[in-house]
Amino acid sequence: MHVTRIREAKPYEAKLHHAMVALQLQGGAENETKNFTLGLSHFLPGGGAEHSASATEKIYLVIAGHVTVITDKGETTLGPLDSCHLAPGEGRSIVNRTNEVATMAVIISK
Repeated sequence: MHVTRIREAKPYEAKLHHAMVALQLQGGAENETKNFTLGLSHFLPGGGAEHSASATEKIYLVIAGHVTVITDKGETTLGPLDSCHLAPGEGRSIVNRTNEVATMAVIISK
C-alpha cells in the first residue's frame, strides 16, 4: 500500500491550464501505480483549461465548488460529488465561472 498525505502531495504543472494548482496524489513519479494517476486540482475563480484532447481517458469528480466542462457536443456544470468521463481523444475545456475555488479529483488512465 502507498499512502500519500495531503500535506506531502507535490504540485505539478498541468499544460494548458491557468489559475489552477494541481497536486499529484497517486501515480506519476510518486509511486508505482501502473494503470492510472490521481490528481487534485484547485481552480480559482475564472480558472480553467484550454480546449484540448488526449489519448487517454479521464474521470473528473468535483469535490467542492462548480466547474463547467465544455466538449464538442455541449457543456455541463458539475457540482459537489458530480463526475464525468471523457473518452480517449474527446476534446474538452474547463472553466470555473463562479467566485469560489473549485476542487476536483482527476483520474487519468496511462
